[in-house]
Amino acid sequence: MKKRFSQSSIISIVLVFILSIFGSGAMANSNAKTPQAQTPPDLAEIFGNIDTTSSKSTTVIVEIEEESLVESKHKGKKQSKANLTNARHKVKKNVKGVTKSSKVKREYDYVFSGFSLEVAADEIPNLLSVPGVKAVYPDVTYTVTGSEGISIEQDAYHPEMANSAPFIGAEQVWDAGFTGEGVTVAVIDTGVDYTHPDLDQAFGDYKGWDFVDNDGDPQETPIGDPRGEETAHGTHVSGTVAANGNIKGVAPDATLLGYRVLGPGGSGTTENVVAAIEKAVQDGADVMNLSLGNSLNNPDWATSIALDWAMAEGVVAVTSNGNSGPDNWTVGSPGTSRDAISVGATQLPYNVYTSKVTTTGGVTYESDKVMGFPSDEELLSLDGNEYEFVDVGLGGPEDFAGKDVEGKIALISRGAYPFVDKAANANAAGAAGAIIYNNEPGEFTFEIPGMEVPTIKMSLEDGNKMLSELEKGNNKVSFELEFAREIGETMADFSSRGPVMDTWMIKPDVSAPGVNIVSTVPTHNPENPYGYASYQGTSMASPHVAGAAALLLEAHGDWNVDAIKSSLMNTAENLFDAEGGQYPHNTQGTGSIRPLDALHAETLVSPGSHSFGVFSKEKGKQVEKQHFTVKNLSSNKKKYSFDVNFEGNPKGIKVSTSKNLKVNGNQSKKVNLHVQVDAGKLDPGYYEGTIQVSDGVSSFEVPTILFVKEPDYPRITSLDVTKTDEGYDLEVYLPGGAEEAVIWVYSADTLAYIGDGPVFTNLKREYNTLKWDGKINGQDLAPGSYYFFVNAKKGEQEDYVNSDIIVVE
Repeated sequence: MKKRFSQSSIISIVLVFILSIFGSGAMANSNAKTPQAQTPPDLAEIFGNIDTTSSKSTTVIVEIEEESLVESKHKGKKQSKANLTNARHKVKKNVKGVTKSSKVKREYDYVFSGFSLEVAADEIPNLLSVPGVKAVYPDVTYTVTGSEGISIEQDAYHPEMANSAPFIGAEQVWDAGFTGEGVTVAVIDTGVDYTHPDLDQAFGDYKGWDFVDNDGDPQETPIGDPRGEETAHGTHVSGTVAANGNIKGVAPDATLLGYRVLGPGGSGTTENVVAAIEKAVQDGADVMNLSLGNSLNNPDWATSIALDWAMAEGVVAVTSNGNSGPDNWTVGSPGTSRDAISVGATQLPYNVYTSKVTTTGGVTYESDKVMGFPSDEELLSLDGNEYEFVDVGLGGPEDFAGKDVEGKIALISRGAYPFVDKAANANAAGAAGAIIYNNEPGEFTFEIPGMEVPTIKMSLEDGNKMLSELEKGNNKVSFELEFAREIGETMADFSSRGPVMDTWMIKPDVSAPGVNIVSTVPTHNPENPYGYASYQGTSMASPHVAGAAALLLEAHGDWNVDAIKSSLMNTAENLFDAEGGQYPHNTQGTGSIRPLDALHAETLVSPGSHSFGVFSKEKGKQVEKQHFTVKNLSSNKKKYSFDVNFEGNPKGIKVSTSKNLKVNGNQSKKVNLHVQVDAGKLDPGYYEGTIQVSDGVSSFEVPTILFVKEPDYPRITSLDVTKTDEGYDLEVYLPGGAEEAVIWVYSADTLAYIGDGPVFTNLKREYNTLKWDGKINGQDLAPGSYYFFVNAKKGEQEDYVNSDIIVVE
């Protein structure tokens, strides 16, 4: 296996399946002379990062089999709160009987059925055979999916400067008479500064709820809170939805409710997120926004389940897709939800510049290119000037510790941290700019507009050349920068990509601006409450869609959640990369939202994207029958035609459907699809296609996808390292198992290869624990800082992930 170094560490959430942990019982049979074995009950499933060998107290989410009020309602079953309470009480009583000490913390019955439970981890397997328990989930950590950016003074602002809402056409919807009035949007986040002058008009007497402190005041974590870092994220998100002052949000007259589920530093757990989803629905929210997430690509996570049923109850749920791009399969929960609208992030049109980097003595570098910058003005401020440059290794917070980079250029190696974090760390240390060089031979292609400091990129060879000059004492660098061209709206490289495992759905559903988004932030200063800042992330994209949904709900009070979602997806604008190539569906969804077009849509196709699933028949042709729905919103009869094409027109895929479907005004009809796949003629992997829908006058596209044999998901997607008395436990997720997996070790300081750990073979599907004694060639690792890698191989494909820094003492 080839040894490689990862661009960034992947934060993992580990799934453990517990198999058959019970003994068989016996019961008397009056008609038999010998005992008859009792059929053991089915065990509940257990998900998540739970070390069931530890006696440490942990919190889990227990889902019970008795269906929630909303689920029962939509399945046409009778259900009552009293019946659910009784069923939950029975399960809690039985749980108490199989655990030495456990404590129920929160209870759920509206869009999720169950409770959160504090219990010793080694007693969790006992829960799985308790009658009525359906599944057990960990109380997973959720974090914001947006990074703090640049603060901007009040006197630098007027409404027109917030350019993302006008860009998507929000002002045109306002001109049409719709501003979100009468629509309530719940912001489930870090809280909200409801005293901000641009937001106070959006709140009534009831502000929402604080699930961190369990009170009715969902204010952001203030500066100087002894529990941790102050927050501003929820206020920024809220401003994008409904600010109405110096900044105008997408729906400036919408009503807001704040639900604080992420505490100091912007971190929270499943326990509070699910509770907030329930309360937002019960409080009468019409739309909810969740700009938060984790790395679990799984559609059945507790939060995703709650969101799906919130949508069923008529609340438009909008969630960020995550910031783990640009690779496929990186979407995380709750962006994996089947029904909620998952949102990717775009960069508004920007200018491209050429660069020439020169160090002391006129030494130049062939591969230098502009990678990203916060503004044209800040980039051009480097032009023609000379700066001292400083080597800061990988550019992590610890790499900047003790180094003076104030007003200087930070020289950074690629690896271990996302590019945007490296730039943010340089900005926090006072650097005037950054140069990031590759950690493997050659150049890299990423451009990331909106980085917090002007950033130049170059090859490994040129990076080493700069380091060599620095060692000689040639520590000055100058820049020549020139305008080259303008780039249109593009996808942000950090935006997570689909598909979703198991459901094989395309994600995101749509995209919206998420780079350099200007919005409100708290100052925690009553004498100067006007706070504004520029942030980026899918956190910033999601509230654009939530605001757009509010505009549509005001305009079309009779539209259900499917109509809102379909209208945004059907009318989104296709996006193209800097070279003019159209982005794949799993990168952009259906494209960038255009609310005015959604407002005036005359046809809705639901669902707005379509997956045909997996075709795995080894020989011969496999045929599947599916359908979608077309609704004619006009008053006139329309005749629709449908044309299905897969990229590259691969042999082995044929789709037949209606050619001329007549639909009366304000009526709907199902469109049948017959999909025939000859897997033997196709390479394994996934194939994207497009369903072209036309009424003879206008047309639009519906993305589609299908998978052949073994989908090309990564052979390994997560790694979590735990120190043990015997060495290390490396818990890995292998979606389809692996023929072979090997541990590699690299120095975190120099990135030098140290050696291989053991090789593991014939690993099962999903989660595995690799036990390693910590020795290489029979010798213990010397004290120091390391990265552990696990490379997994199955068939012709192999992939790897790396840990955070592991310190060996």
